[in-house]
Amino acid sequence: MPVGMQVRSYVDPAKGVNTEEEAIAGAQDIIAEMVAEDEKARGSLRRNFEHDAVIQSKLVKGKEEEAQKFRDYFDFHEKLSRCASHRLLAMRRGEAEGFLRVSIEGDDAICMERLNRQFVRNGSEAGMIVADAVADGFKRLLKPSIETEFAQSSKEKADEEAIRIFVRNLEQLLMSAPLGQKRVLALDPGFRTGCKVACLDSEGNLLHHDVIFPHPPNSRFVDAMNKMEELVAKYRIEAISIGNGTASRETEEFVKGLDCTADGKVQVFVVSEDGASIYSASKAAREEFPDQDVTVRGAVSIGRRLMDPLAELVKIDPNSIGVGQYQKDVNQTELKRNLDLTVESCVNKVGVNVNTASKHLLTYVSGLGPLLAQNVVSYRAENGAFRSRQDLKKVPRMGPKAFQQAAGFLRISNGDNPLDNSAVHPESYWVVGQMARDLNCQVSDLIGEKGQDLRSRIDLNRYVSAAGNGHEALGLPTLQDIMSELAKPGRDPREALEEFSFDKNVKTLEDLQPGMVLPGIVTNITNFGAFVDVGVHTQGLVHVSEMADRFVKDPNSIVSLHQHVMVRVKEVDLKRGRVALSMKGVK
Repeated sequence: MPVGMQVRSYVDPAKGVNTEEEAIAGAQDIIAEMVAEDEKARGSLRRNFEHDAVIQSKLVKGKEEEAQKFRDYFDFHEKLSRCASHRLLAMRRGEAEGFLRVSIEGDDAICMERLNRQFVRNGSEAGMIVADAVADGFKRLLKPSIETEFAQSSKEKADEEAIRIFVRNLEQLLMSAPLGQKRVLALDPGFRTGCKVACLDSEGNLLHHDVIFPHPPNSRFVDAMNKMEELVAKYRIEAISIGNGTASRETEEFVKGLDCTADGKVQVFVVSEDGASIYSASKAAREEFPDQDVTVRGAVSIGRRLMDPLAELVKIDPNSIGVGQYQKDVNQTELKRNLDLTVESCVNKVGVNVNTASKHLLTYVSGLGPLLAQNVVSYRAENGAFRSRQDLKKVPRMGPKAFQQAAGFLRISNGDNPLDNSAVHPESYWVVGQMARDLNCQVSDLIGEKGQDLRSRIDLNRYVSAAGNGHEALGLPTLQDIMSELAKPGRDPREALEEFSFDKNVKTLEDLQPGMVLPGIVTNITNFGAFVDVGVHTQGLVHVSEMADRFVKDPNSIVSLHQHVMVRVKEVDLKRGRVALSMKGVK
C-alpha cells in the first residue's frame, strides 16, 4: 500500500492532525524520540565517542588580546581519549571566562551509519521517512545528550586527576623538612615598605617585631645592618627565614653579607610565602595576634614555616598554598574532602607535641576535631603542661573512644612516662613494662641507642597474646612496631633541612640565557612536568619530556616538592614571562 494511503488514515482534525504532512511530521517526532531513548542506540554512540570523540576549542571572536594566556587553545583539537587533564581543565577555564568555545564531537558519519543499520529497514519511501526521522533524532536529541554526557564524564576524570596531583603535592609540602625548635628571625622582604622583621623563640612565640629598610628607595643600609646584628645577638637567633616574594633575592644577599651569618653559625633559609597573606588576615591569625597588624602576622608565619611547616600550614586553606593544577576549577567538595584526609594523615604520621601544638594542629589529630582541640588548649592554659597521656582523660568531653583514637598520636616530652613521647599506644604500655620486668630493668633502659643490647635479648614470640585481662590482643607485627619505636622514640619521618643558595649572578628573567646550568628548587609538580624556582621570580617549567633521558610517565618518580635540583635553561620567552628548563644530562 502506498505511503500516502496509509497516512490519510491518521489525519484527524479533532486530534490536531490536519494534513498528511502533519501526520508524517508527528510520526517522525515519535521515531526521533524512540531513537534518542533507545539504549542500544545510546550504547553504540558511546562506543563511538569513547574511541573517536574529539575535543575542540576555538577563540571567541574579538577576544584575542584579552585571552593571551589561552593562546595555545585558540584553534585546538585532540582526541578526547588522549586529552590530558591539565589541557581539558585549561580549555574549560577559558570557556568559563568567555574566551573559548569548547565542543566534544564524535564521528557523525559513523554514528549515522550505525543508527541507520539499526532502524532503517530499506530504501523505500517509508524507509526514507524513517531515515529522516533517525537523522533528526540523532542531530537534535541523541548527539547533544551524548556530547553532554561525555563533557561531564571527561570533566569528572580530569577533576579526579587534578585532585590526585594536588593531594600528592600537599602531602609532600606538609611533610617538608623542619628546622626544629630553634630561635628564628623571620624576614618578610619588601622594597618601598621595607622588610618586616619578627624574632621568635624556640616555641614560635613572638619576642619582637621591627621594620628595616636595606633596599631602595629608602636605602638605610647601615641602619638595617646594625639592627639585624643587634637583634641576632639580643635574641640569640640561630636561623634566619626569608620569604621568597618581592625583594627576596636582594634580602638574601643583604643577610648573607652580615657578620652574624658569615661564619655559618646563623643559618639562612628562603621559604615559600604562598598563603602567608591569607593566614595573616584570617581568624586564626587574629586570635593568635589580636594586637598585631597583618604585616607582623605574615612575618611570624614565614618564621614558623621554617621551624615546622606542617604545624603552620594546617592553619591555611590548602587552596591558597599554591600547589597542584587548576584546583579552583575542580569539584570543590571532593577536593576539600581529600585535602582534609591528607592533612589528617600527615599530622598523625608525624605526631603532635600536645604541650606546644596549636588548636588548629590538634584539630587534625585522629579522634579530636575542633571542639576537643580547643578543650585541650584551654585545659593546658588553665592547668599547665600535661605530664602524662593519662592526664588527657581529664580534658572535658575526652571520652574513652576519643582518647583511644588520639593518644598514640599525641606526644609528651619530658613527661612522667618515657613512652608518652613515642608512638607506642597506652594500650600497649603493659607489654613494654613486662619486657622490662623480665629483663630486670626500667622501661627507660629499653629506649633509644642505650637500650639496644637489652632489646636484642627480647624474644617477641613470648609476648604474642590474645585479648584478655583487660588488654588488647598483641600480634607479632604490633610487637615489631613497638620495638622499632623503642629504638627511635618519637622519630620524625621528615627529612633533615638543608641550606640552599641560588646562583648569585641570576636575579631577573633578563639574566637568563639558554644553556645556563643553575640550581633550583621544585615548587610545584603536575602531570605534565615540574615547576622550578631558579631565583628570578618566575617559575620555570621542566616538561616531563625533559626530566630524564628515558620515558617518564609520572614526574613524581623523578622529583619531589622542595627538592634541590640542577637545571639547564632551554628557552626564555620574555614577552610571555615563561622559562623552559631541562634536567637531561645535568648533574
